[in-house]
Amino acid sequence: MTTGKTEKKAGDGFFKRLIHSQLIIPIVALLALVVFNLIADPSFFAITVNQDSTGNSVLSGQVISILNNGSELAILAIGMTLVTAATGGQDISVGATIAVAGSAMLAVLCGGNMHPDTLAAPIIVAFLVGVLVAMVCGAFNGVMVAVFKVQPMVATLILYTAGRSIAAWINNNQLPIIPTDSGFGVFGGFIAGIPIPTPCFIAIACFVIIFLVLKFTNLGLYVQSVGINERASRLNGLNPTFIKWLTFVILGVCVAVAALIKVSRLNTINYQTIASDIEMDAILAVALGGNSLSGGKFNMGSSILGAYIIQFLTTTLYKFNVASAALPAYKAIVVIVLVVLSAPIVRAKLSALWRRIRSPKQAEVEVAK
Repeated sequence: MTTGKTEKKAGDGFFKRLIHSQLIIPIVALLALVVFNLIADPSFFAITVNQDSTGNSVLSGQVISILNNGSELAILAIGMTLVTAATGGQDISVGATIAVAGSAMLAVLCGGNMHPDTLAAPIIVAFLVGVLVAMVCGAFNGVMVAVFKVQPMVATLILYTAGRSIAAWINNNQLPIIPTDSGFGVFGGFIAGIPIPTPCFIAIACFVIIFLVLKFTNLGLYVQSVGINERASRLNGLNPTFIKWLTFVILGVCVAVAALIKVSRLNTINYQTIASDIEMDAILAVALGGNSLSGGKFNMGSSILGAYIIQFLTTTLYKFNVASAALPAYKAIVVIVLVVLSAPIVRAKLSALWRRIRSPKQAEVEVAK
């Protein structure tokens, strides 16, 4: 009897912790999508082996597409989570910055020639240039927010508006095309002999790096401290201005990695459509992860999971022939649900409901004793 009672209390405690945990929202969203697709079309989860354009055997299916196409969004969610936690605001310029960084990479690789037969520079050099350009864009946003105290969305609106024009200007408003046999396409495609998309491995590498950084440095603690109470963190010896600026620079690095994948998929760039609206998905991923959009405490794993859930939702909608123009409307519904579920009053009512549900069971146990 004692063992059963102990197990019951442990189960009740786990459920209570889960309700108040940041993971509850992404877990519920993930389960809802899985159940919906299992009922509507069980073949959604089928994974097959097919041949790609180069003749390699690769995995394909909706699940693989989610992991593949969600990689860029998950990488962006890393930087967006830090920016949100430190500043209580979001960077809406990441899509435009991807265009700028991608254009810079292509300019280096093509060397001014729009249709080169060979690469004008090593890929690693082009990538480092893209990283530098994206970090400069992030640093600019960081200065506007941290030094000049401009609201993050207002500050990043500058690059959001001008970024794609800057990207077009870098290559004289032309569309450089990388030779398909250059090896550049592997970053957005497949490595020969490996059936799993390369972006999945790039994303995993980014996840490992950020988790090691958060584990073995005080970055996470400092970011949360500044986000919770900037004045108190300053009194404790921190430099809120630098920490806020640093989060935007880190986001810039994430943007450069996403740009590498995006540009590599097609070996070219379309300045106006590349990564269109991806900043909204990145912000939604942070919110779906249960993180407060007003800053403070954050859970990086939840944000990454949220990014893949957003891609899961997008893939599901495309699977059922929802027009791309209608996607924002469906995502808006998700935002409304998230805002409601994340409200403290709603979580408190859920906890109260659970207590009412288990009270009759507790009374039966008492009578049995």
